[in-house]
Amino acid sequence: MASLQESLTKFKKQQEKCQSTLTSIAAKAGSSKAASLKPTPASTPSSVNAKSPTPVKFSNDTERLQHINSIRKAPVGAQIKRVIDLLFETRQAFTPEQINDACYVDTNANKAVFDSLRNNPKVYYDGKRFSYKSKHDLKDKSQLLVLIRKFPEGIAVIDLKDSYPNVMDDLQSLKASGQIWLLSNFDSQEDIAYPNDPRAVIKVDDDLKQLFRGIELPRDMIDIEKDLQKNGMKPATNTAKRRAKAQVQGIAPKPKTKKKKHEISKRTKLTNAHLPELFQHLNVPGS
Repeated sequence: MASLQESLTKFKKQQEKCQSTLTSIAAKAGSSKAASLKPTPASTPSSVNAKSPTPVKFSNDTERLQHINSIRKAPVGAQIKRVIDLLFETRQAFTPEQINDACYVDTNANKAVFDSLRNNPKVYYDGKRFSYKSKHDLKDKSQLLVLIRKFPEGIAVIDLKDSYPNVMDDLQSLKASGQIWLLSNFDSQEDIAYPNDPRAVIKVDDDLKQLFRGIELPRDMIDIEKDLQKNGMKPATNTAKRRAKAQVQGIAPKPKTKKKKHEISKRTKLTNAHLPELFQHLNVPGS
């Protein structure tokens, strides 16, 4: 009976010891938690700048890496187009590293892309940077007008489109102000820009001269209007309607008068000075 009492006393002491140990552990844990919840002092501007950037979520970063990987595994032509689009839109010079940051095309790691880009006619490479190379180095509307005036026989608009970002707006502005003409080429359906300068000397091919002289216009205005309509053009007059209205009102048609032949003198202004052969058979008094 005495041994049983001793065992119980010993067990109670062990329980008390364990209880005190658990109490001390809980007290330590509570003090550390309270310390972590204490308010921190306001951050200074320097500490804000030194703060690390917000980490990218794993899902977003995975999508970005997949996108970059798909670009770098694309054909060489697709990667070159991506770079040329960047150069065309920005009109700035980029190093290979800057190109990689901007559009994820790594020209340093892909020799085929680098060589093709360096030899592309639309790209200028100075040994360090790539930039866009247009056919005509123009910066503004005044330079555009100077260039067009150098081509009295016309310059294709397609050769001017990539000169600078708002070149098409400047072409329309020059047309509206009457400084140039924009005419369509019936063969290629492309616009041609011509200088609107009466002083410009235009060379006319002999084939075009013969074609011009060989065209015989109808004598009746109604037939002329019909031919214009056949070619998709709207006549400025309506002779049939005008004649019908004149008949209803009883107005007699005007008799056709023979035009006087005017002799060419030294004071006569020749508007077709670029076709001198038209006047070689005419008698000019005093010549």
